[in-house]
Amino acid sequence: MNNHKLIEEAKRAREHAYAPYSLFKVGAAILTKSGTIYTGANIENGSYPLTCCAERIAIFKAISEGDCEFSHMAVVADSKQPVSPCGACRQVMAEFFDDDVTIYLANLNDDIVSTSISKLLPNSFNLTQIKQ
Repeated sequence: MNNHKLIEEAKRAREHAYAPYSLFKVGAAILTKSGTIYTGANIENGSYPLTCCAERIAIFKAISEGDCEFSHMAVVADSKQPVSPCGACRQVMAEFFDDDVTIYLANLNDDIVSTSISKLLPNSFNLTQIKQ
């Protein structure tokens, strides 16, 4: 799959964002190794810590369906530069992604950065550190 199709899926997902507080809508799309695309949009809450980001929603949807092996992810927002995931999303990505997962960060102007979880969150805490 080319990155533009996945980015377009993330843009469509962004339209379903619920962002009445920040007005900052984010969409994400994740492609699993089985070929399925799962999408997510940020959902805010008046109690801001209860907000959930688009990236985590897409990842959790895939995992809740038993689809746990990922190949690509796209994240899109109306930002000046390609949007960057928050720390919580980076930690969730580190839990489920290896460095073979390509992450596309984009904006609505079609500026795109291709990266990996080790670049977004170097030296992350993960399961390998607690398994003996």
